[in-house]
Amino acid sequence: MGTKISAGLLMYREREEGLELYLAHPGGPFFRDKDDHHWTIPKGGVAEGEELLTAACREFEEETGITAVPPYIPLGSVKQSAKTVHAWAFHAPEILPPFVTSFFELEYPPHSGKFASFPEIDRVSFFSVEDAKMKILEAQKPLIERLLEYLRSSHGH
Repeated sequence: MGTKISAGLLMYREREEGLELYLAHPGGPFFRDKDDHHWTIPKGGVAEGEELLTAACREFEEETGITAVPPYIPLGSVKQSAKTVHAWAFHAPEILPPFVTSFFELEYPPHSGKFASFPEIDRVSFFSVEDAKMKILEAQKPLIERLLEYLRSSHGH
């Protein structure tokens, strides 16, 4: 895998109470008891020669079961440890399908020789902007700020 480039999508919706952002909680044993600062935009690796936005849409659908719909708002990229995450935002469809995710195999417990299957994402949720800023990985927080800035400028505020 060793890919250093990742692409993902930040889905949002506008409610009477304000903007809500859709974040995913990573699956697997290492994140089970971690919450604040561990949620992420649904994202994943980019295949050789694959367009970044194409990869972002594919990963989003694989990890959530939701097909992303344009228009896409470019959010640029952020550095997340050794990888660069490229991101776009899009408005949530009116009707969301049930949450479905893909699974990965992992040797667990480590060095046990036993392999288990874990969900890529174990839960998803819409959060208010304030809550999303607390839940999301610190490295991805600028993506929220960039979306807010874009929405402010496009709504003429």
